[in-house]
Amino acid sequence: MAEASEEGGGLLRSTAVVGGFTLASRVLGFLRDVVLARIFGAAAGTDAFFVAFKIPNFMRRLFAEGAFNQAFVPVLSEYRSQREHGEVRAFVGRVSGTLGGFLLLLTILGVVGAPVLVMVFAPGFIGDPERFPAAVEMLRLTFPYLLFIALTALAGGVLNSYGRFAVPAATPVLLNIALISAAVWAAPAFAEPIQALAWGVLVAGVIQLAFQLPFLARLGLLTAPRPAPRDEGVRRVARLMGPALFGSSVAQVNLLLDTIIASMLATGSVSWLYYADRLVEFPLGVFGIALGTVILPGLSERHAEADPAGFSAMIDRALRWVALIALPATLGLFLLAGPILATLFEYGAFGAGDTAMAGLALMAYSIGLTGFILVKVLAPGFFARQDTRTPMRIAVIAMLTNMVLNIAFVVPWEMAGLPGAHAGLAAATALAAFVNGGLLLRGLLRDGVYRPEAGWGLLALRLGLALVVLVALLLFLTPERPVWAAWGAWERAGALAGLIAAAGVAYFGTLLATGMRLGWLVRRPAG
Repeated sequence: MAEASEEGGGLLRSTAVVGGFTLASRVLGFLRDVVLARIFGAAAGTDAFFVAFKIPNFMRRLFAEGAFNQAFVPVLSEYRSQREHGEVRAFVGRVSGTLGGFLLLLTILGVVGAPVLVMVFAPGFIGDPERFPAAVEMLRLTFPYLLFIALTALAGGVLNSYGRFAVPAATPVLLNIALISAAVWAAPAFAEPIQALAWGVLVAGVIQLAFQLPFLARLGLLTAPRPAPRDEGVRRVARLMGPALFGSSVAQVNLLLDTIIASMLATGSVSWLYYADRLVEFPLGVFGIALGTVILPGLSERHAEADPAGFSAMIDRALRWVALIALPATLGLFLLAGPILATLFEYGAFGAGDTAMAGLALMAYSIGLTGFILVKVLAPGFFARQDTRTPMRIAVIAMLTNMVLNIAFVVPWEMAGLPGAHAGLAAATALAAFVNGGLLLRGLLRDGVYRPEAGWGLLALRLGLALVVLVALLLFLTPERPVWAAWGAWERAGALAGLIAAAGVAYFGTLLATGMRLGWLVRRPAG
């Protein structure tokens, strides 16, 4: 019991560290988006930049938070537990050299083939005299970001494996600082101000990689990259990485599909989806990605040490935290979609119509928040056991579901000539996330590696009551749309902060009143 409690506390502390730095990054990211919305609005130029940023950013999710880390960390954990430090150091050098060489070639192809990539990922831009050439020009600047940020992810994966979670979690702050600086200070110097943002992305990639290298050196693992595609360890990572490309990043594939279809809809649709996605990414990053980042090394270590009971207990505790945090965040985002967007973005070039359209997308995306987080938490249960094929198969099912739902939701809406067809894309992505998460959970249960522990029934009753109280409070206290429109920025911010604080007090107060204690989630339940 003491060991389980200590492990649960360690999981909570590590998640809090990652989540805390991610929170700082997300807050700064919101400031970044407020600046972008105020200066550039939701126009053709911003549509072009968001496409130019989404393409390398999508690949970053595959090679960074996605497939690469899911394949690399379990193999690195095995090296750490079974081999000498010198062998671990050599392994890191061979992986970084091989990955760097591959990404350098990919970067060259991406820069040269930028027009083709824009045609593939934003076919609605073809023939557009403003959006297409702007997106191509900016993509040639943003694509090299992939090389630097993927190597940053490799360094972060090493640091996470050694329990140094803070540095990789703090690194994304630098991207936000670079983009804010580009928008505020560099943009006026450009003939096309929006191009300053593309330069900001490129500079941020270089800075983020340089920031992590000294911390890697402190571990004695900063070594010259040496391409070695035939090395046994590198080949194992590559074999695991192939299926993981689908298994860990299906949500990003679905979001990219949304961008492709949105490029064919009304001007502004890409930007409305972007701002809505950014708001969903806040709790997903602060909690979901943080928990997934922390749980993967722990699960990999328990698998390497042949500790199935500890493996299952760690998943169980993670799922309890998902239920505790993701469900109220989902309802809060859904009910406060309009006020949040108005408070953060409805200034300058971003008007009330943009708030309404982005609000539809945010409500739809918020429905899938719990599903998105489940994928981040449950997929490591397979990757830690070096099983990347099962998540791949599940991801394909989820992706096909998303494509079918995109057609079912968007086509009738668009044919009817109704505004807001882009929200159908968000709804399809949200439902596909639940398909993905549900099938992952079923797979872990079927394999017998996860066995739910006692206390889930009582937890469901307590959460259900607390969520009812939260919803009732927000419905009663939230002012109508005209009231928000009449307020200034500080009045909106104060009212929104008050609503969130009141909802949080009501939710956690109800949980405490029903007898829930934090220790109950940290330790392994008895009975």
